Amino acid sequence: MRTSNPALKGSVFTGSRAAIGESTMTLTGTATRALILLLLVVFSASLTWHSYAAGNTGILQPAIAVGGIGGFIFALITIFRPKAAPYTAPIYAVLEGLLLGAVSATYNARFEGLPLLAVGLTLCVFMALLIVYRLGLVRATENFRLGVVAATGGIALVYLMSFVLGFFGVQMNFLHDSSPLSIVISLVIVAVAALNLVLDFDFIERGVEHGAPKFMEWYGAFGLLVTLVWLYLEILRLLSKLQGRRS
Repeated sequence: MRTSNPALKGSVFTGSRAAIGESTMTLTGTATRALILLLLVVFSASLTWHSYAAGNTGILQPAIAVGGIGGFIFALITIFRPKAAPYTAPIYAVLEGLLLGAVSATYNARFEGLPLLAVGLTLCVFMALLIVYRLGLVRATENFRLGVVAATGGIALVYLMSFVLGFFGVQMNFLHDSSPLSIVISLVIVAVAALNLVLDFDFIERGVEHGAPKFMEWYGAFGLLVTLVWLYLEILRLLSKLQGRRS
């Protein structure tokens, strides 16, 4: 199985089957775990959000640093040690919540109400793709996977290049400004992030079919959360660019 989500590598499900008599992964179980992780993200994000709203502006940088670095570390642990997912995935969700709360508060300070709109759009995109996937209107064929994986890899390389060039004072303005080109690029990135959800749905479904052990429900939910966080951030960036052109 091929997926552009590094958390959902094909070797994880295909190389991990439940022993005889052991409980196996289910779609309902994975959905429940995903909901738990989302609630943890919301709870953690609300702590940062309300602390900033109460006047504690100094919370933003520590929240971004702890949430970003800590989330990255626990994501790597989860990816390389899937059996630890029942413990590391919730920690990752809490840390990502700190990061998202800080980032959202920053955007909200500039464009009030923008983060809530981004949350709503993210949920709408998620539900729409889940419905069309369950109805069989879109399937993760091999060509579909190849296209999404290639597009996601290209986006990752561009972001990495922008990050590295930033150390030398070179800015890739077309990624960050509010020009028509930048908005089109953001639209493409949002579309690619959304299509990754289809691969995630397909991957989790195949994991259930392969009889993956019960702990993989947490791992599948973790992989889905990774995509949702990316999608939310990209939608937030897109909305800020659109709002910036109106200002």
